[in-house]
Amino acid sequence: MKKHLQLRYTVAMGACLGAPAFAAGLGVGIEIPRLDVAEYHRPYVAVWVERADATVASTLAVWYDVKMKDAEGSKWLKDMRQWWRRTGRELSVPIDGVTSPTRPAGKHLLQFTEGANPLARLPAGNYKLVVEAAREVGGREVVTVPFAWPAAKGEPLRAKGTTELGEITLELKP
Repeated sequence: MKKHLQLRYTVAMGACLGAPAFAAGLGVGIEIPRLDVAEYHRPYVAVWVERADATVASTLAVWYDVKMKDAEGSKWLKDMRQWWRRTGRELSVPIDGVTSPTRPAGKHLLQFTEGANPLARLPAGNYKLVVEAAREVGGREVVTVPFAWPAAKGEPLRAKGTTELGEITLELKP
């Protein structure tokens, strides 16, 4: 009970002093379309934030077959070529809080808070959210959403894939 009162007091004092009660962040929506094909496999997906010079500021999520025998799923990560060349080959997977199993067709929402893993503190500037998908017996697609950081106001940004990805949304949280 005492901790509860301390937390309430801290939040109230922060609000009175003009401090933000919640940190800035990103909300990322990823739509994986259901494809009408003879042999359907869930896509591997990588999500990252890229600086204006095309270097990676932070890898936010990597979805792949984490349960394959002898970590066999990780050998197919290189099929996400752009992510692999920019940062993937330098990482040791699995990465706590970043890697997870593939997702089924549908809409998926990811939330990231600036300064908390995996979203590093982003200096002010222009960035791109990049989402790349690659599917066995399928194709590969990259969708980007440019944005400026820090966000002056909460605004939804959108881009749409054509085959392996559907609508990609980015909600900036100031």
